[in-house]
Amino acid sequence: PETQVEGELWMIHSGGFYQLEKKAILPTEMPRVLHWFKWEAYSTWISGIFLLGIVYYTGSGVFLIDSQIADISYGMAVSISLGTIVIAWLIYDFLWASKLGEKGWFPIIVSFVLLFGIIWWFHQWFSSRAAYIHVGAVMGTLMVGNVWRRIIPSQTQLVEAVKAGKTPDVSLGIKAKQRSIHNNYLTLPVVFIMISNHFPHTFAHQFNWLILIVIILIGSTVRHFFNLKNKGHLNIWILPAAVSAIFVLIFLTKPVERISNSPNKATFGTEHIPFTLVRTIVDQRCSSCHSSNPTDEVFKIAPKGIVFDNDKQIKALASIIKTQTVTTMAMPLGNKTGITQEERIILGRWVDEGASIE
Repeated sequence: PETQVEGELWMIHSGGFYQLEKKAILPTEMPRVLHWFKWEAYSTWISGIFLLGIVYYTGSGVFLIDSQIADISYGMAVSISLGTIVIAWLIYDFLWASKLGEKGWFPIIVSFVLLFGIIWWFHQWFSSRAAYIHVGAVMGTLMVGNVWRRIIPSQTQLVEAVKAGKTPDVSLGIKAKQRSIHNNYLTLPVVFIMISNHFPHTFAHQFNWLILIVIILIGSTVRHFFNLKNKGHLNIWILPAAVSAIFVLIFLTKPVERISNSPNKATFGTEHIPFTLVRTIVDQRCSSCHSSNPTDEVFKIAPKGIVFDNDKQIKALASIIKTQTVTTMAMPLGNKTGITQEERIILGRWVDEGASIE
């Protein structure tokens, strides 16, 4: 009956109108087929963990380890990775399942502090891009853990209670709703982290860990605005403040040369950088991967199809070379080939001079 309807939503989507209702139902009204919102979360996490393993745990951890950050073994790196993900879930779940989870702002503050600590922790051990992805892995694990261990069990008990004609335990629904809200606030930050490899000016920045913290706060703030709006509370200042913070962050993290690109007068005086020197650097530091026939033990095909087999190819890709090796210092990956600061300066200066191959 309509008196049992607790909430209603009309939507227009894909060329049609839809009506959704939240309602309390009798045992005789239990539908034969229920759609459970769980497989989306499970499949996303499973595929994500497989990708994490394929990208960061294979090839002796070439994407995972940066010896300039921490000269650790492959086994130790993988142990830190998996151990942190598991421990993070255990601590988070214990906090919010205990009485502490009912104490207002306290568990929220503790959760954010622990998350920010994990962000800093990963950046002490892993390559910068791996650190970002691992933060996403932790947050994604918390989200799917909420679905698997808290939300779905409470909904299962709700269905069983209705079928038995019993009054459902309201507290289970409240706790499940609490975890669902957590997932809601984590969504936008996780989406950014999933695509963060396309933004090296964030993960390769000197303050990469702090930038990620700010991005998480901005994403959570945007979700907070819409959550309040959906409840009928329009705090108009929240969204403009979050958007302004995004533009400020973009300005502060815009690509700039992280090393001095001033002329090395002691070596070259005012002369142009000879291309023969550039070619030597590229051959020694880049071509082991970026070649038609890579010699690197991990990359058997040139990443992104970028090859430096001849002079014209190097010239055509000069701007990319500068961006990756000088501006963001994202390459060589983990500085596996040991490029020096002076060599980065030489490449940057050569590009600035017009990237001549004469």
